[in-house]
Amino acid sequence: MKIKVGIIGATGYAGAELVRILSAHPQTQLVSLTTQSYGGKSFCEVYPHLYKYVDQKCRELDLPALVSEADVIFAALPHGHAIPVAQEALRQGKKFIDLGADFRFDNREVYEQWYKVEHTAPELLEQAVYGLPEMHRDKISSASLVGNPGCYPTSVILGLAPLLTHGLVDTGTVVADSKSGVSGAGRGLSLGVHFAEVNENFRAYNVGMHRHTPEIEQELGKLAGESMVISFTPHLTPMNRGILSTVYAKLKQEMTLEQVRSVYEDYYRNEYFVRLLPPGILPQTKAVAGSNHCDVVPVVDPRTGRVVVISAIDNLIKGAAGQAVQNMNLMYDLPETMGLDKPGLYP
Repeated sequence: MKIKVGIIGATGYAGAELVRILSAHPQTQLVSLTTQSYGGKSFCEVYPHLYKYVDQKCRELDLPALVSEADVIFAALPHGHAIPVAQEALRQGKKFIDLGADFRFDNREVYEQWYKVEHTAPELLEQAVYGLPEMHRDKISSASLVGNPGCYPTSVILGLAPLLTHGLVDTGTVVADSKSGVSGAGRGLSLGVHFAEVNENFRAYNVGMHRHTPEIEQELGKLAGESMVISFTPHLTPMNRGILSTVYAKLKQEMTLEQVRSVYEDYYRNEYFVRLLPPGILPQTKAVAGSNHCDVVPVVDPRTGRVVVISAIDNLIKGAAGQAVQNMNLMYDLPETMGLDKPGLYP
């Protein structure tokens, strides 16, 4: 029997990728696609590329009804809006995966400080699991409530995890410089993502104050076994999708590139979706576009004693919808790669 899926916020970019991936997943059935803006329209009117693949109509949200007819509910909503969905899903004994920020944090105060809204169900944070499978696979497998990671955090955490786990870098020296395509801003209209503002332009934004910073620090701190404070700067690039992160840290001791690569090889040996690229090949966004892969390469700079780690993901797949499906597979004891084991598109 197939898993019945409801998606709230199905017509945003991440929601539409969920629909695309799950429409071809061999063990799922889409039963409800909700939207605020396109109620009554067929989904392919909103996203014509899914014509003859998805034949459902978009619905306005009736939360109790949606939850009752689904086994698992995905929410691709702005922060603050997923809390009542989680409450209703758990009340009815269903599984819930939040693609927003409401259930990514261990500490309610940190969430409220950075997102400027009250968390109205702090008791649920205790049972929520941070949905980065490469770190929390066992907990995800037994969870009913998963907070899907942010896109920037996914790229930075996976890039640094081997070094921090083995205590190889000075945690006070970490600097993360990340660049994202415009789809990371969502489908809503705003001046900053108009064509004339983005095309032929490249800019930093939210320097020192991006909301993904505490999420990155929380999970890196778990890997390092100590509290961490990092410098994180995001940039907007004139491309549709993708994230490239370049992360710098001071090595605690002199190491060769071969030694550092050996650490990464051992750490990611059994991870299908994290690819340590061969020597001489650096990650690039086009190489992961449309895939659930994270490409990673460490480079040792002996002159400065630093390690430079470059990672690339598709912000809408491994950074959002693909990772959410990866989590769903774990929650239902399915092969983790089911519906996701495909290369990206190129060029």
